[in-house]
Amino acid sequence: MNSYRGGACEQLVRHRFQEQFRTAPALVVRAPGRVNLIGEHTDYNDGFVLPLAINRAVWIALRPRTDRHVLVHSLDFDGSTAFTLDELTRGAGGWPEYVKGVAWVLQQAGHGLRGWEGVIAGDVPVGAGLSSSAALELAVARAFAAVSELPWDAARMARLGQRAENEWVGVRCGIMDQMISAAGRAGHALLIDCRSLDIEAVPFPPGTTVVVLDTATRRGLVDSAYNERRGQCEAAARAFGVSALRDLSVPRFQAECGQLDEVTRPRARHVVTENERTLQAAEAMRRGDAAALGQLMNASHESLRDDFAVSSRELDIMVDCGRAHPACLGIRMTGAGFGGCAVALIHTEQAESFTRSTAASYESATGIKPVLYVCTATEGAEVVL
Repeated sequence: MNSYRGGACEQLVRHRFQEQFRTAPALVVRAPGRVNLIGEHTDYNDGFVLPLAINRAVWIALRPRTDRHVLVHSLDFDGSTAFTLDELTRGAGGWPEYVKGVAWVLQQAGHGLRGWEGVIAGDVPVGAGLSSSAALELAVARAFAAVSELPWDAARMARLGQRAENEWVGVRCGIMDQMISAAGRAGHALLIDCRSLDIEAVPFPPGTTVVVLDTATRRGLVDSAYNERRGQCEAAARAFGVSALRDLSVPRFQAECGQLDEVTRPRARHVVTENERTLQAAEAMRRGDAAALGQLMNASHESLRDDFAVSSRELDIMVDCGRAHPACLGIRMTGAGFGGCAVALIHTEQAESFTRSTAASYESATGIKPVLYVCTATEGAEVVL
């Protein structure tokens, strides 16, 4: 997406709305992207995740219409979409399908919707593993809820956003991305039970900061091995006679994993051990134990690289570059994999040195210029005007 940030992004959508519609917007909504500290590929296995909503978001300036037409212009993609809520049809793909998908799923859930027109922009990098799609879905859901006077239940809206992505867009994502975008807490990560959707806000260890390290490499999620990995996890659960790998303990897996084939076994091992690491990470955060949290993040990357096989050359190089700096407590790839971002936990006072040194080392090793973001944890989707 574009290079504008935070408040600048909000001001931009307000200004462009004023230009396009010759009036100030009636509403402005935002929904954040996210980075996941630990708990990768566990969400669609009914497991545990530990993400934070970051200070990068999708913003919409809008006004309600008196009919059931929706007209939206995207500044990031320099294009518009227009449709009626009475005749939703799938198009050729791209960002308009997320808008239509949210409208479709809200109506499928029995909500009466009102049309609106607006301008969208965001500063969540697309395809980087920071959930730009979930941020778009939840911002659109917030817009529909606001103009249609729908009650805002974060967990329910997250479920509907997930369904829009699964059934309309065609990506078999889990619930984590939509849930953290809907329910994020400033200054905290959320331990999310992806089965019950119970959440617990856990504070960051004192003196630590989260850095997102964008490798500037991208993957297409629909076309990647994501759906293949999900199928392998489901096959492993069936082999153990459980509804999801969340129900499998580490000791039982170790005792009975011989029944799995040579590909499925390491896939399942990652999920089972990652759930355990995620619960241990939340406990470390409650204790303020930054060193333990960092060690668990390091172990998570190794498992994702070796057992789940979703890392990449560039991600591994970025992780190695980050670990070489003394500020780094822990670092791992984050997101679906095959490209995108890593996430690091570092000593706050060395943030500038860490980002400068790691970026230079990565560019020297790959010839690719990365982008590093020092992040803060923000609130979830909200109406700001």
